[in-house]
Amino acid sequence: MIRKRVEGAALSGFALAMLVAQASAVEAENDYPTDARVDYVFGCMAANGQTRDAMQRCACSLDQLAAILPYDKYVQASTILSMRQGVGNRANEFKATKVFDDKVADLRRAQAEAEIRCYRG
Repeated sequence: MIRKRVEGAALSGFALAMLVAQASAVEAENDYPTDARVDYVFGCMAANGQTRDAMQRCACSLDQLAAILPYDKYVQASTILSMRQGVGNRANEFKATKVFDDKVADLRRAQAEAEIRCYRG
């Protein structure tokens, strides 16, 4: 009887650990705040059409992007791209720095993967 309780407790502990691990994985994929998600989808729809199909593909694209690139890296790359649009010495610093190129390249690769998964399938 005690052995069954111990085995049951061990199994319950394992199941709980699996649920926590699964929740952590979902949280890691979903670390983009809601306002950032909405902003991304609105921008995507502005570029791809104001249709339900475009909305679904844009949402898919963001989900794929979030699964590949953590939010903090997305923000860094987006900020770099925004700063590169300026003029002057400050903008040139963002255009001529290898570290910034690498961050933008990571974003571009994630966007390309998301496009393949959501727009060509």
